[in-house]
Amino acid sequence: MRSIRPSFTARRGRSARRRTSPVPLVAVAAALVLTVTACESGDAEAGADAGASAVAGGEGKITIPDDIKDKLKEHGIDIDKWKGGAWKNWDRDDWLREAKDYINPIIEGLWDPDRMRDAEDPDRGVDDSDLSGDQGVTDPTPEPVDAQAVSPTYHANAPEAGKVFFDSPEGTMVCSATVVQDPANPGKSNMVWTAGHCVHAGKSGGWYRNIAFVPSYNDKALGSSALESATREQVAPYGVWWADWAQTSDQWIDQGGPTGGDGAPYDFAVLHVKPEAGGNGKSLEETVGSALPVDFNAPAVPDLDSMKAIGYPAAAPFDGQKLYQCQDQPGRLSLSASDPTMYRIGCTMTGGSSGGGWIAAGSDGKPALVSNTSIGPVDAGWLAGPRLGKEAETIFDGVSEKFAGQ
Repeated sequence: MRSIRPSFTARRGRSARRRTSPVPLVAVAAALVLTVTACESGDAEAGADAGASAVAGGEGKITIPDDIKDKLKEHGIDIDKWKGGAWKNWDRDDWLREAKDYINPIIEGLWDPDRMRDAEDPDRGVDDSDLSGDQGVTDPTPEPVDAQAVSPTYHANAPEAGKVFFDSPEGTMVCSATVVQDPANPGKSNMVWTAGHCVHAGKSGGWYRNIAFVPSYNDKALGSSALESATREQVAPYGVWWADWAQTSDQWIDQGGPTGGDGAPYDFAVLHVKPEAGGNGKSLEETVGSALPVDFNAPAVPDLDSMKAIGYPAAAPFDGQKLYQCQDQPGRLSLSASDPTMYRIGCTMTGGSSGGGWIAAGSDGKPALVSNTSIGPVDAGWLAGPRLGKEAETIFDGVSEKFAGQ
């Protein structure tokens, strides 16, 4: 068996990374988040962090004060060099040591169609022994359910779904994600739900870089040949949205590993995003026209007749360019006596679908996000996702409150 892990393409060779996160509370990545254009050295827009106050420059632009630049350099970020490509020059040891805080300056145009298309799954397996610790409540392994292609346009049939792209020391990776409602900004959410392993390396590292969300990626389901010449507007019709804040569980940060099931019951994350080019004043929810509520009190397995997982599977036989879904009656998967049981469904989706939303009737009977794809076997017969509880709700509320009224 293996975990369904984020996909990546590494120009320096390939090495698989996973996405399972452990248990405790919520870890905030406190940092200076700055918007940086690729063509204007030194100009930036103050990001989400409360301490990053900037000074207005000429022509209505925002420049970063020298003391703020110095602070960023302490975190390994030279803004003037970063946007020119210095983010590529990662020393793995430095990254493992320094990537403790979340820093995600926007680099306009970085996520072009070729770069997005080239992100793919590494396909690294794990043994059955990595998924041990059953509490005696695991249900029988479900029969595989063939993933069904979502009909285009995706915006008409699954407007909340999209892809998360990011860079790790090993290369470019991709996960799936979902636009979710923000209680502090009703109807104007800029919040995205995904897996913890899609934003943070876990116990072996820190926050990934250049994290961005693309809603309705390849909205018209163009084939591989057509995508080779597709414009950015065709690939990302609703824009590229950069994460100016990310939050995941303390368990994932403290215990998450590249493979296996460690911490999978707490493998979730919330992003707050902003449009790359400044946008037209509309929120992400207003732009895509929809957002799902998150239910932290979804019914237990015996009371759930059906659950749908959705995502962009990238490992064979899929290519990561099209949206798929599986629907099945969930069972239970227990990984450790100390951890909550997970939801599990039959599904043939593969890596790249990690972080994609699981939708079911919530406690009020209406469709809601109740989980996300975390792990699955090497032969792609089933998927498992965490049952969202107080830890997930704490993370969610923290991000919502941080941007309340903004």
